[in-house]
Amino acid sequence: MSDYLVKAIAFEGQVRAYAARTTETVGEAQRKHYTWPTASAALGRTMTAGVMMGAMSKGEEKITIKIQGGGPIGAILVDVNANGEVRGYVTNPQTHFDLNQQGKLDVRRAVGTDGTLTVVKDVGLKDHFSGQTPIVSGEIAEDFTYYFAVSEQVPSSVGTGVLVNPDNTILAAGGFIIQIMPGAEEETIEQIEQRVTNMTPISKLIEQGLTPEEILFYILGKENVKLLDTVPVRFQCNCSKERFGRAITGLGKEEIAAMIAEDGQAEAQCHFCNEKYVFTKCELQKMKDEAKS
Repeated sequence: MSDYLVKAIAFEGQVRAYAARTTETVGEAQRKHYTWPTASAALGRTMTAGVMMGAMSKGEEKITIKIQGGGPIGAILVDVNANGEVRGYVTNPQTHFDLNQQGKLDVRRAVGTDGTLTVVKDVGLKDHFSGQTPIVSGEIAEDFTYYFAVSEQVPSSVGTGVLVNPDNTILAAGGFIIQIMPGAEEETIEQIEQRVTNMTPISKLIEQGLTPEEILFYILGKENVKLLDTVPVRFQCNCSKERFGRAITGLGKEEIAAMIAEDGQAEAQCHFCNEKYVFTKCELQKMKDEAKS
């Protein structure tokens, strides 16, 4: 089954809902960055929440998410768009700890709880929307729940999960976001709260083979859900040799001349996908000729 997400409304428009399967997508990130299990869980949870946030946007809008909790994993950075494309990395991908007291990957210890979750939305205009809230848990899902409530004023329940195989590959990954719309009935809210509190962990549901649609039916009741749209999800980086070349050209003639004199070439590596690009002496000379002084 390929990764995808679904958008839906429930209880006759009182609720907005999203669910996603991201197993292959998180698996691609794990392979590109050689992440160890705890780091895989932290990055995968953030990417999963990110693709669902991307589904809330429109057109060419892009979202950048940064989680900096002060823990040993360092910063988590994720880019997403409205088309289900996501990329991400962690500063220290080889971070792992023993399981916590609940027998789960100790994401809180890796991420830390002294820092912020920052969301920047690029809507293609000169000014960007930026929202920032404190890390309240370090478990990722609870931090997004708090972000939606405080920064976007939308009461939400966020669930994300990643299961990792003994060989560090990704067994299952996915998540859901349930949002309460203005005017929702108290009975509806209480019903959803009860179901979310007592539900099987989202990663287990993915492992069991439930589709994103079935996850929403499980949480909200099939009779209450109206499916709206389906969006494929995948790891996609927009880096290129041309883009790095423009960045080097922008450094100016003096900086490029120093590269030629010291190394005879230049190498650039993308943080998001680990792709390396090598620029020969001839290529650097051409950039130097094009660069401003």
